[in-house]
Amino acid sequence: MSTHKLDISLEQELDALKLEGRAKPTERIIEHYIPPKGNNGPRYKLEGNDNEFIRLNSNSYLSLSNHPDLIDAADKATHKFGVGPGAVRFIDGTFVYHDRLEKKVAAFTNKPAAKIFNSAYTANCGLALSISNKKTHWIGDKLNHNSIIRAMRISSIPKENKGIFKHNDMADLKRCLDEVSPGMERVVVIFDGIFSMRGDYAPINEITKICKSYDSKFKDGVITVVDDSHGIGAYGDTGRGTPEFCNAAPDIIIGTFGKAFGVNGGFICASNSIIESVRQKADTYIYTNPLSVADCAAAIKAIDICDSAQGRQLLFDLQKRTNQFRQGLEGLGKESITGPHPVVPLLVRDTTKTHDLVNYLFNNGVLVVGLTFPVVPKGDETIRFQINACHTFADINHVIELLDQFD
Repeated sequence: MSTHKLDISLEQELDALKLEGRAKPTERIIEHYIPPKGNNGPRYKLEGNDNEFIRLNSNSYLSLSNHPDLIDAADKATHKFGVGPGAVRFIDGTFVYHDRLEKKVAAFTNKPAAKIFNSAYTANCGLALSISNKKTHWIGDKLNHNSIIRAMRISSIPKENKGIFKHNDMADLKRCLDEVSPGMERVVVIFDGIFSMRGDYAPINEITKICKSYDSKFKDGVITVVDDSHGIGAYGDTGRGTPEFCNAAPDIIIGTFGKAFGVNGGFICASNSIIESVRQKADTYIYTNPLSVADCAAAIKAIDICDSAQGRQLLFDLQKRTNQFRQGLEGLGKESITGPHPVVPLLVRDTTKTHDLVNYLFNNGVLVVGLTFPVVPKGDETIRFQINACHTFADINHVIELLDQFD
């Protein structure tokens, strides 16, 4: 037997993706990390390229990935227990670091309990598998992340038990709630905290208020879920993300250790009963090995740092650099989307110009992400800039000068 015929068909499908503009580019390989020096923040070197690059496409908002305390914590945990758990959680694959991290992140989000996953993606899917039944109705924001969309699909509820409201449109959220069949027992309203391509945030205070007004209509109520993967750790007075910024607490918080915390893995924080249901019913938790103890130890240290004076300083530095970049764009007359978050979109509104600007920045040592049709609608072409705490005044000023020189 051979895969020859399959290969031909797959190559035709891949060619179609290229023609549609949806094919991913060749993956660049980072081969060197250059620590901050003088007025420069960290730089990166790519395989086959002599340039040193500023990364403005990194989710590591607090720049903790290379923090010596995280590296030391991961090293000590690895030397104590090894590099892998050797089993799933139910078959003695749970180590003391898994338990400590779950208690730590639950306390950080002010929830009774937590369960950790290999990613926020698998956390979203695991939650959907755990709290859905035949009488569950799901409602989501139109611009929700793919992991939420996949979670709503994997829950196996029929199409008529799903609603989508226009992005951050509270009147349309009410419409979706009004359209829920009276036979439904529970409603789940799920949304991103920070919409990662735009840098804007869900008005959780308004969402929770509206959902509360419908809660008594359903046997199990209306449950609010935020995926705050880009928010938690990255903004809010103490780094608690979108719930803190909006001064409102959704029922369930999903997040990641892989962005502001600088490590790896995801989590669900909620009531004890919800978390036990996740433990018992989430396929994406039950049937796969957990995070390594190194990941857990580093994540514990990251949360400790976030909750310290050092963490507050990192948040302050991040906000300063974010404000500097946003003001720089405004000074150049560039169009963006207002928001407090270090995701800063530059609306280019032209596919060719977006590609040209991404290449221009690359050739001048700056890594960014360009979003063009059909990934975004024609006229919404965007470059996403992501500010990190390690970026210096000189770094941001250099990028603004490059944008000013681009014609």
